[in-house]
Amino acid sequence: MTSHLFAICFNATRPADLARFWSGVLGWESADGPDDGVAILPPDAAGFRIRFLPSREPKTGRNRAHFDLTSTSPEDQRRTVARALELGGRHIDVGQLPEEGHVVLADPDGNEFCVIEADNKFLAGTGSIGALACDGTQEVGYFWSEALRWPLVWDQDRETAIQSPDGGTKITWGGPPVAPKTGANRLSFELALPTGADRAAEIGRLVSLGATRTDTGEGDGGRVLMLDPDGNEFAVRKPR
Repeated sequence: MTSHLFAICFNATRPADLARFWSGVLGWESADGPDDGVAILPPDAAGFRIRFLPSREPKTGRNRAHFDLTSTSPEDQRRTVARALELGGRHIDVGQLPEEGHVVLADPDGNEFCVIEADNKFLAGTGSIGALACDGTQEVGYFWSEALRWPLVWDQDRETAIQSPDGGTKITWGGPPVAPKTGANRLSFELALPTGADRAAEIGRLVSLGATRTDTGEGDGGRVLMLDPDGNEFAVRKPR
């Protein structure tokens, strides 16, 4: 059986503080259960949760992935920005132009994210997190489409995007040039399998698609740690 996207994980210097920030920005509730650790839950049970994993590694350079938050109106965009600033976020400059409609911010741990203008058609109907926008190749977009069995909803000029058949957040890859990877990513995917599924078989399927296992064995909580074709870390949880 194919694994599903269980969580987007943040490596965080202060997991509980970062969870409170994102819970406040998104209006998501905290997870309740020992298997979740520090996490917040989406309003839709079909969506992914966000987990915050402890890390002592300092942030160096721009993240390879960031959230694009949606807006229903200019007033809603302003409210989201104001709420993020009140909770400890800040404005940052990543080279955006003054005429561009999105607002670029960083959370209290320095992770970049954007609050997108209300008339963005590509993110229409996706929910509060319109996209996880990633720096990556066309090939890695194809890999994740096959890995998650999510169809491609964009494949042009070596840029790709996928979305669950049930809708919701899109995952996008911007194509070349892709900046060199330096150190472990601060955002990563965590996959999960249905109860009773054969994890070894699923790991074999992911390897056949182009993933590799790391040589670190199982991580915290029995998570098998892997790399996608672009060298991005991800994990596969034990079936419950």
